[in-house]
Amino acid sequence: MISDFYAKLAAVRRRIHAHPEISENEFETTAFLKEYISKLGIHILETDLPTGFIAEIGQGEPVIALRADIDALPIKEKNAFDYASQNGAMHACGHDFHQTSLLGAAELLKEKEAQLKGTIRLIFQPAEEVSVGAYQVIEAGGLKDVSAIIGYHNYPHLKLGQIGLRSKAIMAAVDKFKVTISGVSGHAARPDFGTDAVLAITTIVNNLQAIISRTVSPFESAVLSVTHIDVGSAWNIMPESGYFEGTMRSFSPETRQHLRKSFTKIVENTADQFNANVTIEWGKTPTVTFNDEVLTPLIFEHSKTFAEVVTVEPLTIGEDFAAYQEKIPGVFALIGSNGDEDAADLHHDTFTVKDEALPTAVNYFVENALYLLDYFAKGKD
Repeated sequence: MISDFYAKLAAVRRRIHAHPEISENEFETTAFLKEYISKLGIHILETDLPTGFIAEIGQGEPVIALRADIDALPIKEKNAFDYASQNGAMHACGHDFHQTSLLGAAELLKEKEAQLKGTIRLIFQPAEEVSVGAYQVIEAGGLKDVSAIIGYHNYPHLKLGQIGLRSKAIMAAVDKFKVTISGVSGHAARPDFGTDAVLAITTIVNNLQAIISRTVSPFESAVLSVTHIDVGSAWNIMPESGYFEGTMRSFSPETRQHLRKSFTKIVENTADQFNANVTIEWGKTPTVTFNDEVLTPLIFEHSKTFAEVVTVEPLTIGEDFAAYQEKIPGVFALIGSNGDEDAADLHHDTFTVKDEALPTAVNYFVENALYLLDYFAKGKD
């Protein structure tokens, strides 16, 4: 590390990594973060958030929000280093890195508080992994009077400390589906007396594959994956019901609407061929993470003053940061957190980040927060 400051942050990150908490259970994490922020003399806002919190540095308008997510995943860690989790959960998506960088940014911005041209709002957001935390923050008033919001996700496949940006879609809209088929059970020797739920489900799954290959433009990106099928319990019984579930990913509202409409039509029509009843359940999932077309090029250029910045292709993973961008202008970046070609991907049980990327992540928050305060202050004048 390049200084005692970043060595301290590295120790904080490792402490957080060793004590992960899954979504909506980040109670000890929230207490630790609040104590850290309070010791810096930063004001914590009163909200009804059960976990996570909002704090502010400076006063008046404009208000620029900085967001970091704080939850972990229900994954048993397989790393052998001395700060690996031992409680059955894991920061397998690097949220320990995100919140630590926001702590570091908060400390540096607090030192500059007298010179701030407005307010910096710090959002330590819970429950990103279950796609509800951003909505909780919004309902708690987290975006009140905010002119713009910035955030990032660490990405192990960029060079260490490299920043990746693009205007418009940088992460996909996510759709989660569960389809339940029900009919009449019977003996496998006389399928004509019942409704074959196995055949209905497998035919539906097969028919769904035509949506992407035959109805989506080759110039659009989209994904449909069936990942779980549960039907039947014995070799000689035709089951009454079963279900399958999975996900679709897309990068525009129009494509997302088309996918849902086509999905529903194929499922219902195919089930009808087998005289089966069908229900479709859609999960609460993020929309497209859509970077503001005015602010993103400005952040791209300004970030070149402290890091290498590259244009990236959109990722098919999702982010509930998209909920903020539906309300106000927002910029979401990727920051290289490992750099090794063989680095484990996000959500892997050996995933890890390198502390050497912390300076870039802290500077991303600090420098762009100051830049946006100046930008909106001038616009207001």
